[in-house]
Amino acid sequence: MNTVSFKGDNRDTTVKASVLRASGNIPAVMYGGDILEHFTVKHNDIKHLIYTPDFKLGEVDIDGKSHKCIIKDIQFHPVTDAIEHIDFLAIEDGREVKVNIPIRFKGVSPGVKGGGKLMQSMRKVKVKVDPKNLVDVLYIDISNLELGFSVKVKDIEISEGMEVLASPSIPVASVEVPRALKSEQAAEEVAVAGEEGEAAPAATE
Repeated sequence: MNTVSFKGDNRDTTVKASVLRASGNIPAVMYGGDILEHFTVKHNDIKHLIYTPDFKLGEVDIDGKSHKCIIKDIQFHPVTDAIEHIDFLAIEDGREVKVNIPIRFKGVSPGVKGGGKLMQSMRKVKVKVDPKNLVDVLYIDISNLELGFSVKVKDIEISEGMEVLASPSIPVASVEVPRALKSEQAAEEVAVAGEEGEAAPAATE
């Protein structure tokens, strides 16, 4: 698993959040199981955990004690988009969590080879899993994906003990027939129909 380690400083909850933010700190809370920690973090320490399309675990050190966690919620300023507060969920083996994991493809689609365009309609899927079985990414094999067809949630290759929390019939990606190829196919069909018409015997009275 990709893990981002960062430091957290215990927060004095009597100090207003606005004062903490003014001093360059982001108020945060971590909960889960028996854990409840109020602390602050620095933006530069957690930016690689937040601004990424990849799934990553966090590992925060608070007063010398390390906790594995994932981001549960982030509050942004409505105008500046500055981070105002972060909720972390503490994780431990044996206690399942719900997370969104990116979907990637493996193999080469024959439909794409034939001139089609691969269109991905779902980039992440929510799963329920024991943290010990967490993975960075989930894959779908598209080596049999032809023009005009799609792969669905049911085709995602999942790891042991993982439950996908999405309908199996939802499309993840499809190979669309390009407009130029559609026009070419339509022209060929018209030409074939014309040839067949010319070859047909004349009607007799």
